[in-house]
Amino acid sequence: MRPSGRAPDEMRAITIETGFTRHAEGSCLIGFGDTRVLCTASVEERIPPWLRGKGEGWVTGEYSMLPRATHTRGQREAAKGKQSGRTQEIQRLIGRSLRAVVDLGKLGERQITLDCDVIQADGGTRTAAISGAWVALRLAIDGLIESGELAEDPIQAQVAAVSCGIHQQTPVLDLDYDEDSAADADANFVLISGGQIAEVQATAEGATYDEEGLLRLLRLARIGCDRIFEAQREAVKK
Repeated sequence: MRPSGRAPDEMRAITIETGFTRHAEGSCLIGFGDTRVLCTASVEERIPPWLRGKGEGWVTGEYSMLPRATHTRGQREAAKGKQSGRTQEIQRLIGRSLRAVVDLGKLGERQITLDCDVIQADGGTRTAAISGAWVALRLAIDGLIESGELAEDPIQAQVAAVSCGIHQQTPVLDLDYDEDSAADADANFVLISGGQIAEVQATAEGATYDEEGLLRLLRLARIGCDRIFEAQREAVKK
C-alpha cells in the first residue's frame, strides 16, 4: 500500500488555474496533489546575442522555490548570492523540454521566458513546473496569434512531465514526498503528445533495477502524461 493509499498507476489530483497573475502574457497555478507551482510566460522582443540575424526566437526557463515551500524554511538563493546546482539543472531541463515542442523559426526574433516558482512542495516540483510551463506558453502564444504578431503557431505539440519510482519493490506513478524520500529508484519522464520522449532522468538510489523495471516506469509515465495532456487541454480552453 502506498502511503497516500493510491493505486500504483494513480496520479494525484491535477489542478490548473489559468490567468493566475495579471501582467504576464501567460500564467497558471498548477497543482499535483499538494505541490503547487506558479508558472508565467513573459514575451520579450529580444533574443540572446548568439541568435541575432538567424531569424529564430528562444524559449528558456527559470525555477525557484520559496523559502517556506518545504517543511522547514530554506534560505533564499538570492541571499546566498548564487543559485544551487539543483536549481540550475532544473532550469535547463525546463528550457530543453519546452524547446522540444516549439519551432523557433516560426517564433520570430523574440524570447519567451518561463518562470516557475514553487509555492508549496510535496514531490514532483520539476515535473509540475514543466507541465504548467506548457500551459503558460500556450496562452502567451495564443495572445501573439490573436494580436497578429505571429502568423503561424510555433507550438508543435504538448509536453508534460511526471515522476515515477520503485517504492517497496513496486513501480508507482507520481511520487509525493513520502515516497520520493524512501524510493529505491526514481525517474522523471518528459513526454510529448503523440508518443515521443523528450527526456528521461532515472536514478537507482536504494537498489538497482533491470530493463523491465525501467520499461514499467515508462508505461506508468505514459499513463500519467496522458492525464496531464487532458488537463492541459481543458485548462487552455477556458
